[in-house]
Amino acid sequence: MKSALFNLCLAAIFLSSCSSNTEPKKAQKIETSSKKDSISMVYIPAGKFVMGSVNSAAERHEGPEIEVEMPAFWIDKTEVTNAQYRAFVEATGYITVAERDIDWEEISKEVAPGTPRPHDSILAAGSLVFTPTDKAVPLEDYSQWWRWVVGANWRHPEGPNSDIKDKDNYPVVHIAFEDALAYADWIGKSLPTEAQWEYAGRAKTQVSNYSWGNELTPNGQYLANFFQGEFPYSNTGADGFIGAAPVMSYAADQYGLYDMIGNVWEWTLDKYRPDTYAQRVSKGGARGCYNPAGPSKSYDPMDPYATDKRVVKGGSFLCSEQYCSNYRPSSRMATSTDSGQNHLGFRCIKKVKN
Repeated sequence: MKSALFNLCLAAIFLSSCSSNTEPKKAQKIETSSKKDSISMVYIPAGKFVMGSVNSAAERHEGPEIEVEMPAFWIDKTEVTNAQYRAFVEATGYITVAERDIDWEEISKEVAPGTPRPHDSILAAGSLVFTPTDKAVPLEDYSQWWRWVVGANWRHPEGPNSDIKDKDNYPVVHIAFEDALAYADWIGKSLPTEAQWEYAGRAKTQVSNYSWGNELTPNGQYLANFFQGEFPYSNTGADGFIGAAPVMSYAADQYGLYDMIGNVWEWTLDKYRPDTYAQRVSKGGARGCYNPAGPSKSYDPMDPYATDKRVVKGGSFLCSEQYCSNYRPSSRMATSTDSGQNHLGFRCIKKVKN
């Protein structure tokens, strides 16, 4: 059972961006050149695909779902790196959610009435860090391996005693949704929708479990960064890494994209709802089509999907065959917009000019 302290920490994490007492400076938008885009981004041609799962590896929430017609777009070749995010911060003075102290007066409006004010150490700026257990634990209780660490942020991924020295080419992490949006706006791009991400992540495949085929490790070869061993206490690092890997550590997919599977989760624009992409496939029913207007307004407000959570895609170095095997293009996970963790980053897209 989770402790009251852990629950309060989660409330602080999920609500911190709207309750910080430090306002970030407004970023000044810049424009990327088409020449640079051709180097740092990959062109994804227009086409149709079936969004969702079409194989036996699917989890309950994945599908099979819907046929989507997708316009062409550009997408970052890699996850946004520490060096790229540092350039944004140095140019704008932006302060990420994980670097802002938490305002209890605002938090208290959202938690249960009568909740006592926590110690100041709980309200200090920080983020969630994966901490391996020393033995097997029930996998239903993720509080066993996630820890709220004061001083953890993109500059200090494991906490205040860590840094990103010599890690310019690692994916930036501890990035909340608004942090990703701010960078994308500054660089003249945007975050991908779930459909855009999945279309690119499938790498021209449709019925495969993974972007390279149906085997996770064909011929014993590791093609992505995920968890091997006994989750959450013993990662053998058989793929070459225990935590996040530098971008481009593994071979590119058929589109020339890197780390669409594993390494760190990636933000998308879409809310975690079942109706963002029009009517889902029913028994014997026809496939729906993409609804550019967004989710339907006719839903029950008590629906558990009706939350301010966004879809993240791609899985991370913590995905395991034993737990959270979400390293398939069709897989999706809900994440609070105010949350940052040391396995969560992003990449951007850019529309094709007419």
